Amino acid sequence: MALDANGHPLSRIAQRKLEHLRLSLEASVQSTRSAGFERFAFTHQALPELDLDSIDPSTSFLKKPLKLPFLISSMTGGAHAAGDINRRLALVAQSVGIAFGVGSQRAGLTHKDLRGTYQVRGVAPDVLLFANLGAVQLNYGMRKEQCLEAIEMIGADALVLHLNPLQEALQPEGDHNFRGLIEKIAMLCKEMPVPVIVKEVGCGISGQVAAQLAQAGVAGIDVAGLGGTSFARVEAFRRERPEEVELALAFSEWGIPTAEALVATHRAAPQLPLIASGGLRHGLDAAKAIGLGADLTGFAHAVLVAASESEEAVRRLLDGFAWQLRVAMFCAGAPTIAALKISPPAEVR
Repeated sequence: MALDANGHPLSRIAQRKLEHLRLSLEASVQSTRSAGFERFAFTHQALPELDLDSIDPSTSFLKKPLKLPFLISSMTGGAHAAGDINRRLALVAQSVGIAFGVGSQRAGLTHKDLRGTYQVRGVAPDVLLFANLGAVQLNYGMRKEQCLEAIEMIGADALVLHLNPLQEALQPEGDHNFRGLIEKIAMLCKEMPVPVIVKEVGCGISGQVAAQLAQAGVAGIDVAGLGGTSFARVEAFRRERPEEVELALAFSEWGIPTAEALVATHRAAPQLPLIASGGLRHGLDAAKAIGLGADLTGFAHAVLVAASESEEAVRRLLDGFAWQLRVAMFCAGAPTIAALKISPPAEVR
């Protein structure tokens, strides 16, 4: 039986959270397929008629101003080690002026002693903060009251409902009934006091699903496509029997690459705010994602690795991404994020 730092038995949920965290940091769980941004390139402007020092990468999302169009994507919580990482990430998000999302709060709803692992308002009072719950739990007893509780637990500005059918299918303890979720999501969109965003966890949102979500009234979509952490690989490595590992690994390339999902989703729901996450490697990928229709760009694995080292390592990483974004804007002739959105990169394959 796994024990926490105080020698107390871990709940099954907390143990799973720790396994996910450990595997994300230590195992080979990155997708073997890319997010697809290498297929796109900006037209280089040899005479940009701009001063690099005047490039302005600030933006807003859900009416909240941000210094950079970056999101530290929903990753962790629900175990005490995860709480330390969340606070470290939130401190940086506050200082550099970007958005931040916590991992699934189901553990915090079930075990009140784990709620502190998600609570970051003490160190990040102004950050744009996203709560997070699994949409499939709406078919397993989760109601409006639990969603409100998750929002209030962390003082969130928005609620993210994540869709993860492949992960649930591969988890030994997974929840498999995804029937009727769109109607329940639509109801929540009407009942929640904050905007509701729907995201995938690494397999992407198709144009068809984006249209359904737009019709349901979501406030935004995070396409969270293939190219970053593969939860098929994470769940495969949680298996003990070699034959079960191989069965799950067959799905390690399943999904829609992030760039492809972003283009399709923007085409299907052009009025919706979009987040591009899943395999973005640097600030140039962020610039391309914005040019392809994203309003915010999410980073997860690289930030998690840096956070396992120090707060300063996270800050250095994000400062580098910000510099790359500004250089891309400069060389594309885009002085602002709004200008970048109307100067899209072209497909070069």
